[in-house]
Amino acid sequence: MTGNETTNESPEQPRNQSPAHKRDLTRRKVVVAGGAAVAAVGVGGGLAASAFADGASPTAPGKSTASGAETCYTLTSETTEGPYYIDADKIRQDITEDEVGIPLTLTLKVIDAETCKPLRNAAVDIWHCSALGIYSGYEAMSSGGGGGGGAPTDAPSGTPTGEPPSGAPSGGTGGGHSEPTDDERYLRGTWKTDKRGHVTFKTVFPGWYQGRCVHIHVKVHVDGEWTDAGYEGGHTCHTGQLFFDEKSVLASATVEPYSTNTTTRTTLTEDTIYPQNGHEGGLLFLEYDKKRIAKGVRAHLTMGVAPDETHDSTDTQPSASASASASS
Repeated sequence: MTGNETTNESPEQPRNQSPAHKRDLTRRKVVVAGGAAVAAVGVGGGLAASAFADGASPTAPGKSTASGAETCYTLTSETTEGPYYIDADKIRQDITEDEVGIPLTLTLKVIDAETCKPLRNAAVDIWHCSALGIYSGYEAMSSGGGGGGGAPTDAPSGTPTGEPPSGAPSGGTGGGHSEPTDDERYLRGTWKTDKRGHVTFKTVFPGWYQGRCVHIHVKVHVDGEWTDAGYEGGHTCHTGQLFFDEKSVLASATVEPYSTNTTTRTTLTEDTIYPQNGHEGGLLFLEYDKKRIAKGVRAHLTMGVAPDETHDSTDTQPSASASASASS
């Protein structure tokens, strides 16, 4: 990402005024995978053209001109954690392992939504399904064979209604957590934000499974400590999902192995988890060669979070509040 990229201007919104709450610090201990950190790797090959998720290059972000407690960014939407989160046990930027698919470089910028200052040394988790709709750690809950697997338990059933599916968070458990069925951990990883609040991952473009649009799960942890063992303590200040526009998904569907996925795909507008509020709800800015998407995709987004609050699987609710979204 270059320093002069800007974002779409969003209407100013007041900061979520719900009382900040912080749970007792829970020790989150993770093991560094493979010892040394994996360096961020860019998508191979030049990009001959670019396509952004909203159909145009991002413009200046919406910022408050006033000082004091007013927000310069609105909060990024909180969404359900889903059942397939595994507490960070792979400290790495390259989460691809041997998974095949369109190379994806994802850069996130994490900021305090009230002060607009970047959050440095925060722990960011991402996890998503494979090109054929299978989550590592839960392969037994999906069937292979190019059908995209069975429907994970966070997938709504029936005709989308615009409302969260049964089991979606309403002050409850975020759909309920499922225990892993295997030791696979591809397409999962945790890394820390730099002094500008940036974190970059190398992965593959996600596929789809029954009942959900294409998405990536994300969590942000703060107030913990990075040690030789990984990241310990702190609390989760954001739980959300990142989404892909229809043009990019349709383009990916022409490339193997995505083209072998025969599962009926849920579109972005049909999805009952996506808040339907654009970049504020996690819709990524995308850049790729329209004619050669197989060469790779770059994605980026700025996420505004409330670091003093706790938003994990037990208290997350879908929200229309969101972030002025793009990396700068």
